[in-house]
Amino acid sequence: MQARFGTRIAWIAAASAAYVLGCHWLMTRAHESPWNAVGVLCPMLAAVVWGAWRAGQRLWASVAAAVLAALCAQALWGVQMAAPVLYLAQNVGVNACLAIAFGATLRRGAVPLITTLARRVHRDFTPAMTVYTRRVTLAWTLYFVAMCATSLVLYASAPFASWALFANLGTPVTVVAMFGAEYALRYRLHPEFERTSVADAVRAYLHGDAAPAVPAARDKTA
Repeated sequence: MQARFGTRIAWIAAASAAYVLGCHWLMTRAHESPWNAVGVLCPMLAAVVWGAWRAGQRLWASVAAAVLAALCAQALWGVQMAAPVLYLAQNVGVNACLAIAFGATLRRGAVPLITTLARRVHRDFTPAMTVYTRRVTLAWTLYFVAMCATSLVLYASAPFASWALFANLGTPVTVVAMFGAEYALRYRLHPEFERTSVADAVRAYLHGDAAPAVPAARDKTA
């Protein structure tokens, strides 16, 4: 099981590295090709279509599929997009998709994304933990919305170099800061959370391991 999990993580890391390197090559070496937009954005859009459709989000899956088709059409027609616009579309697109993925689970009747992940890792899940993980899901949703807005404002009002610094350095730094702050706050407010690692969360997510169901009576107070 451990070997299979490690192999899956290695494949995901390799695919991610290949995508990043491919995007860099398209934007620096093949920037005159109208197909660079397709190469940069299509993998992300295809993943959105697949994920949204499986999650029952038919509207968002259709929107992503329409954008995907439009990108292919512009390449066939020979319409060229500027590289900075592609960088912006990629950055904003990723954050927007994550905001939608997290925010969609906050609707009435749905289980917040962080709650779902936490229940797969923590065996004893109290109503207070349910409330907390819902708030964390909301916090991540607002974070991704804020990143979209900041990216657009910087692109429109600051030199491209400033925007690139924000996108390439500011984004990963703030993500790490969010994880670190949430980790510290979690055990400060709710010491009943079992001590787990990021690897435990990733393993539970990939394998779909679920904790024992929480009795309905305990969830009514959440």
